Amino acid sequence: LGGGGGHGGHDGPFDFGNEMVHQSIHTIEFALGCISNTASYLRLWALSLAHAELSEVLWTMVLQKGFKMNAGVLFGAFAFWAVLTVAVLLIMEGLSAFLHALRLHWVEFQSKFYEGEGRAVEFFSFEQILKAEEA
Repeated sequence: LGGGGGHGGHDGPFDFGNEMVHQSIHTIEFALGCISNTASYLRLWALSLAHAELSEVLWTMVLQKGFKMNAGVLFGAFAFWAVLTVAVLLIMEGLSAFLHALRLHWVEFQSKFYEGEGRAVEFFSFEQILKAEEA
């Protein structure tokens, strides 16, 4: 057998052992990616569940007890409920949206398109630009 068969740019004769190791590594990476994606979605589901439970607790422990009291206590209970709802639940919803966007950008994008076979990072430096212009 000659050449690499046009797959992956490998030069030299086909080596079954090397190809087995290479494909095994890809299989392990794929399985780990599936587990990672599942764990990430479970994290989002847990935030959603916590949001629902906190809504229920605030409703039953604050506002429903206020309904059984007089108007002044009801007004105070409503104000307390509204402040907690905005402070806790809306911040949690914002965190959930942030985590979902971060997950889509980092986990989904990186696992599909990032190969890690590029060139070394060259950090931006005014000194390098000035040296290049002087030369």
